[in-house]
Amino acid sequence: MVSNTINAETMAKLFLAGAKNLESKKEWINELNVFPVPDGDTGTNMTLTIMSAAREVAALHDMGDIDMQSLCKAISSGSLRGARGNSGVILSQLFRGFTKVVKECDEITIPVVASAFEKAVETAYKAVMKPKEGTILTVAKGAAIKARELADSGMEDMADFLAQVIARADEVLEQTPEMLPVLKQAGVVDSGGQGLMQVLKGVYDAYLGKEIDLTLNAEHRSHTGGQSAGASLEAQANADIKFGYCTEFIIMLNKVFNIKTEMDFKAYLESIGDSIVVVADEDVVKVHVHTNDPGLAIQKALKYGALSNMKIDNMRLEHQEKLFKQSQKAAAAPAAAEQPKKDVGFIAVSVGDGINEIFRGLGVDHIIEGGQTMNPSTEDMLNAIDQVNADTIFILPNNKNIILAANQAQSLVKDKKIVVIPTKTVPQGITAVINYVPDLTVEENTKTMTDEIANVATGQVTYAVRDTSIDGKEIKQGDFMGIGDSGILSVGTAISEVTMGMIDEMMSDEMELISIYYGSEITEEDAENLRGQVEQKYASCDIELQYGGQPIYYYIVSAE
Repeated sequence: MVSNTINAETMAKLFLAGAKNLESKKEWINELNVFPVPDGDTGTNMTLTIMSAAREVAALHDMGDIDMQSLCKAISSGSLRGARGNSGVILSQLFRGFTKVVKECDEITIPVVASAFEKAVETAYKAVMKPKEGTILTVAKGAAIKARELADSGMEDMADFLAQVIARADEVLEQTPEMLPVLKQAGVVDSGGQGLMQVLKGVYDAYLGKEIDLTLNAEHRSHTGGQSAGASLEAQANADIKFGYCTEFIIMLNKVFNIKTEMDFKAYLESIGDSIVVVADEDVVKVHVHTNDPGLAIQKALKYGALSNMKIDNMRLEHQEKLFKQSQKAAAAPAAAEQPKKDVGFIAVSVGDGINEIFRGLGVDHIIEGGQTMNPSTEDMLNAIDQVNADTIFILPNNKNIILAANQAQSLVKDKKIVVIPTKTVPQGITAVINYVPDLTVEENTKTMTDEIANVATGQVTYAVRDTSIDGKEIKQGDFMGIGDSGILSVGTAISEVTMGMIDEMMSDEMELISIYYGSEITEEDAENLRGQVEQKYASCDIELQYGGQPIYYYIVSAE
């Protein structure tokens, strides 16, 4: 029979169970994202966040004799430093608030859980400048309100208490499409809220005694904190990749693909690999699997129809190339202590050889590789801050989903003044650093840079990873999309037409300069042709064309 109180040992097991359940549902949660863009999705960000804390908890668990203080520190510190993306930062703040209450208790009771839920919600809401209802925050608040109601009623059965709190949170999650029209239009619930539900449900299953494998795999066991770069790279080099080929394709069905067929197909894929995602939608099926023999997956799929959008990546080769690049950077980058001290330094989040060089040419001291496809963590920010030997450091996140992680890093640094300029795009970041004036004070520069980025309109051209209807536009998987600051501006099947349509929507009479950064998949000839079209249509504007080298986004365009 389960106890109606929770001690530190049990809480550690419950937390690890919640983390494992979230990890197992990661790809499903990613599929809930409203925008059909190839980005660093919610499920991935939340999983990386909680697994950062799970490493710390697992280490304590392995040593035995856990006390509540050290456990709460592991959860709070691990999640804070590992937080990625807005959803990850909010999740870390929920953990931070929750642990503030329970760390004072040797055993957790229902009233303590209710107070901890309330503190969690309070802490998370404070971390977001403009909290939006219909998100993970709303789901957490619904759980907290129900927990307080049950605690005040005198309930003593912990299992019943948790069941009712989770049921209420699920109800709130189902209501999120009514709170955010964009969710209703896409026909999904909030992905961050769903991620939180998977943590809570994993905790509940473990509390009821369900057998759960709490061991972390090699990827999540590895931890670079306190290690040298060489030691970390060596550990990664020795990591075993069980299935070497990331295989993706779409089946254009020519026969019935019912539930039984889908289950049989998934069972076959499980026999040859892992990380399986099979999403059936009328006459097409999207497939993702990690396997050592992509041919087997392809042969099986051909029984159901023709294949398109086939993509096979050698993950072992990519892993080795990544390690080689990391080792080159580690060897080339001098430690901050070896650099001359300066008054002001700059850190920018960026991806793409050309864009990185633009930032360096403008005086940025340190580039954090990342962006839309991989949101840097708070710890990545802290490590970058350590590399810049300056009294004041300006951080340019250059992505709206990275700003919270930068703010969180700012709050953790005590020996340097950290200023986060809330740049949401690369062009905003470039404008910010261009407008820095050495003779002005930090406060004056902060105001100037923040004011100037508001004058920059940005558009980015990428492709759709799923069918959806959004911003009044019907989008099919594989379509090109021009995405502006406030939504999708153009959709089509030709990159140049979509880009021109996006620019048309961005422009106003006040615009004088159009800057075009072309990505790694665009040839210089195609980029020059686009520049010619833009010059012809907007003859009164100055047109700049530069190689960005960014992945995923064929063009990044700014107008100011």
